[in-house]
Amino acid sequence: RGPAGSSSASVAGMEELLSRSVPPLPPYETKEKAPPPAELRSAEFVRYYRALEAGPPRAELLTRLARDFGVDHGRVAEFSAKVLQAREQQRELGALLQAEDRLRYYLNPQYRGLFQHLGRLEGGLRFLVELRGDLVEGLATKAVDGPHVKEMNGVLKNMLSEWFSTGFLNLERVTWQSPCEVLQKISDSEAVHPVRNWVDMKRRVGSYRRCYFFSHCAIPGEPLIVLHVALTSDISSSIQAIVKEVPPLETEDSDKITTAIFYSISLTQQGLQGVELGTYLIKRVVKELQKELPQIKAFSTLSPIPGFTKWLVGLLSSQTKELERNELFTESEWQEISKITGDSTTETLKKLLNNNEWMRSEKLVKVLHSPFMRLCAWYLYGEKHRGYALNPVANFHLQNGSVMWRINWMADTSPRGIAASCGMMVNYRYFLEDTANNSAAYLGTKQIKASEQVLSLVSQFQQNSKL
Repeated sequence: RGPAGSSSASVAGMEELLSRSVPPLPPYETKEKAPPPAELRSAEFVRYYRALEAGPPRAELLTRLARDFGVDHGRVAEFSAKVLQAREQQRELGALLQAEDRLRYYLNPQYRGLFQHLGRLEGGLRFLVELRGDLVEGLATKAVDGPHVKEMNGVLKNMLSEWFSTGFLNLERVTWQSPCEVLQKISDSEAVHPVRNWVDMKRRVGSYRRCYFFSHCAIPGEPLIVLHVALTSDISSSIQAIVKEVPPLETEDSDKITTAIFYSISLTQQGLQGVELGTYLIKRVVKELQKELPQIKAFSTLSPIPGFTKWLVGLLSSQTKELERNELFTESEWQEISKITGDSTTETLKKLLNNNEWMRSEKLVKVLHSPFMRLCAWYLYGEKHRGYALNPVANFHLQNGSVMWRINWMADTSPRGIAASCGMMVNYRYFLEDTANNSAAYLGTKQIKASEQVLSLVSQFQQNSKL
């Protein structure tokens, strides 16, 4: 950066650019007739933004855009008063509706106009997804903050939700013959079970496997969200069997396939966070598989349980503060654990959980099996955020109408799996005829549909662990 003068010059340049590229909200009366801003101005905004370095310079521009080009609060107050007036005077319905329509119009922030014009530019939609990616990232790291920026993030998310609704999305299947850059993107974006090498990638799109993604008609061929499926003869209880390094299998024998396991879903664009794509992708893939392999009877996930280990270590810490009151394990379990760790406090156990070392002791793995299974069942079924499942993966599949089907011990023994969830994974099972009712029950009354296995573990937890 140059001397202080250059930074004030750059701020002035930024303000000038914004006042040129953000179209003013035309008066309500002329809203249909207002000329669209010149395409050149929107294109200039894109060029200017992309030339800024990621980080503080872009954060500065986004903050100014959100703060100085939002809603005209004076106008909103004025038209809110007119709506109230029309109601109080009990004027005819037409007058009330017109007053409400004016109010609705003036509730639009000014930057919405810029986003709309950008969305119509060639390549503009891709740019808006990038820009929202920067916003999401900035809000997460507190590089951008405040109510104005949060509001702008919400407005842009809603606009993208309309633009990325199912009518504009294409379902594409990935095979080893797909373009190299598509395979590379899918490999890079795999967020659940990282792809080790090309052999691994070839396996994931080979026989007994399916891989699909959604692309958008304005951004053809670009994977937005990816779903990996394993075709098996039963509901898998371990990820090793699905993603371990094995040579690609012989040709597919469709008689051996009765079950589809969704084992990974990854969003490739941070800018589409919160835009409902995953639910639609699963539904479309189910239809696709039913067409291709009508003999498939069971649809299930094999899902990670992110956050379980962290939650458990947090519980152990709060127990330590309670002066050695052990409320997570039965007396005999705790005696065995203390004997193996040589420590009657929870400190050693916490250390062993934090560095994955507990896995090295066969005895410890054996004695922790039972308590960890019931603690995990409680974490998934009983721990809530605003009345819904605290675990984000559980919440996603329950909203889609699945059943919490089975918790699996030692299902992901990779270092990541051990660190995130003590190696456990869970199946959410989709009974297609019940998903709509289950989804409505969960969203409406926060009721979780779960199998006997899960409910029995939950009741073991309630008997043996006092929280």
